[in-house]
Amino acid sequence: MIMMNTDNNRIAGFKKSFFIIPICVICVLFCSLGCQKVINIDLNSASPAIVIVGNLNDQPGPYTVTLNQTVNFSLPNTFPPVDGAFVTIADNAGTIDTLFETTTLGTYHTKKILGVPGRTYTLNVTSNGQTYTSVSTMPQLVNFDTLIEYERIGPGFRGGIDTSYSPEVVLHDPAGVANYYRFLETVNDTLQTNFDCISDQYFDGKYIAYPIRHKINVGDSIKVEMQCIDKGAYTYMTTIGQASGSTNVTPANPVSNISNNALGYFSAHTSRVRSIQIHR
Repeated sequence: MIMMNTDNNRIAGFKKSFFIIPICVICVLFCSLGCQKVINIDLNSASPAIVIVGNLNDQPGPYTVTLNQTVNFSLPNTFPPVDGAFVTIADNAGTIDTLFETTTLGTYHTKKILGVPGRTYTLNVTSNGQTYTSVSTMPQLVNFDTLIEYERIGPGFRGGIDTSYSPEVVLHDPAGVANYYRFLETVNDTLQTNFDCISDQYFDGKYIAYPIRHKINVGDSIKVEMQCIDKGAYTYMTTIGQASGSTNVTPANPVSNISNNALGYFSAHTSRVRSIQIHR
């Protein structure tokens, strides 16, 4: 789904009728994270822990689960893959899928399960005599209405006028339902390392225009994926964002939605993508 460039009149119309999330609120609600980054507060004293990252969406599979192991703080910042695990994903419609390990060690793919909004999925991982479980319910789809180009004009750092651009996601949040959203941005075919996520706690039932907090330049091609995630995935992403972004407090392990003290998360979510290119 590709969006053509949006003219200034249409942008002005959105500004009048949509609830624009203020920057001060974004600072409270957004999370910046790298999904493969693990925050280990015990540093050298910690025993190795398994890191499980599983994503399942409403687009055609296969879906992927990756397994890695943490290392001590003094060792290189690479996480060895965990191979030879037994991994299954089951849904509440009676399907059980045994994942197979690909030629990339520690990466497991589904064979038959389908991602359907409203269904509940259970991930089971057995490795080295330990079993890890996570449950995620795929939310109902919230439409990704449009992606617009937001132009900011203000005083320049060294005087004069500075013009900057950022993509802005527009959506209509359903009233009376707790919704959680995650936005992944790709600039010129490069996935950005910081992701944004918000809840609708303060915007329930409103039209929302949410600016992605990344400066872009004229000529850039922007792609944004909007995911409707469940509360467990949102909590994980929020806590890892808070820990990795803080410099004044001791970081804490993010709140995983996987049992048995595993790190990482399992997310069943909807996925919609829109793109624009900046022309001026």
